[in-house]
Amino acid sequence: MTRAEPSRRLSAAEELLAGQLDFHRETLLVKLDGLTGEELRRSRLPSNWTPLELLHHLTHVERRWLCWGFLGERIPDPWGDAADGTPDGRWHVPDGTTAAEVREAFAAQCVRSREIAAGAAWEDRAALGGRFAVPEEAPTLGWILLHLLQEYARHVGQLDVVRELTDGAVGE
Repeated sequence: MTRAEPSRRLSAAEELLAGQLDFHRETLLVKLDGLTGEELRRSRLPSNWTPLELLHHLTHVERRWLCWGFLGERIPDPWGDAADGTPDGRWHVPDGTTAAEVREAFAAQCVRSREIAAGAAWEDRAALGGRFAVPEEAPTLGWILLHLLQEYARHVGQLDVVRELTDGAVGE
């Protein structure tokens, strides 16, 4: 996988943001590469989440904000990354789900997210009826994408620590 930040020559905000999101998505996957199945399912932090749960969580984050949130699609389990199905529930991966399945779901959701973002303008507001019920709650696509970027930046940073505690790998 080739991973690089967007070109320093870019000046269009939309291209920069799309490039940064992809950079963070790819960085997340690179940081998971090389971990054994056991390491993917082992927590090293007091909060008790695992690297595989983090990947599953970010799949749902993208889905919540872009499919359910921006498009207003009805989705059966918007909080499916939480053990109790609530916004504040502890992350979990359903029993019997393989690491490969979690990674494939993440990749598929990222493709869908890119398509949604490419098909709308930054100033477009989220549809009502999904995550948002009233116009005052509905953020713009630009706000949603920036929110996703900060989620990735925070979680990839957390994964940096987990990876260093696991096998000493740093950077990249």
